[in-house]
Amino acid sequence: MYTSGYANRSSKLAAIKGNSVQANTAGDSTGLISEVVYREDQPMMTQLLLLPLLQQLGQQSRWQLWLTPQQKLSRQWVQASGLPLTKLMQISQLSPDDTLESMIRALRTGNYSVVIGWHADDLTDDEHRRLVQAAEKGNAMGFVMRPVRSDSHATRQLSGLKIHSNFYH
Repeated sequence: MYTSGYANRSSKLAAIKGNSVQANTAGDSTGLISEVVYREDQPMMTQLLLLPLLQQLGQQSRWQLWLTPQQKLSRQWVQASGLPLTKLMQISQLSPDDTLESMIRALRTGNYSVVIGWHADDLTDDEHRRLVQAAEKGNAMGFVMRPVRSDSHATRQLSGLKIHSNFYH
C-alpha cells in the first residue's frame, strides 16, 4: 500500500518567476495519495474508515470527484452518508487506463478537495509518483480504491494477530 502526504510540515518554499515571488508555507501546500485495498464482500469497513474524512472535506468550497467503474452513486446514499450532494461529481464507466490519467488531471487542477478512483492493479512507482505530484500541485487528496475478492483470501493465511514475546515462550 502506498501512502504519502506532506501535511503539517514547517518548511517554506519560495519560487521566483520573473518579478513575482510565490511562497507556500506548511498550511498552504498539502497533498496526499493513498491506495485503499478493501474486500468486496465487506464494503462497510471502507465506508467506516473513509466517510468521516469525506464528510470533513465536504465542508470545503471545493468539489469531490468520484471516478467509478460502472456503478452510479445513489442520491439517497450520498444524502444519508452526510456528503454534500451539491459538491459531489461522479464520472462512471471509465476504462481502467483512463481512471488514473483522469485522477492525475483532476488532482492537478485544485478544483477538488478529494478525487476517488477505482483501479484493479497495484500502482507502479511511476503512477504513484505522478499522482503524488498532481495532489501536491492541486493541494488535494486522492484515494485509489483497489478491491480484492473474498475468494482470493482462501489460499492465504487466515486473518489474525500473532504476538511474539519472550515473556510467554
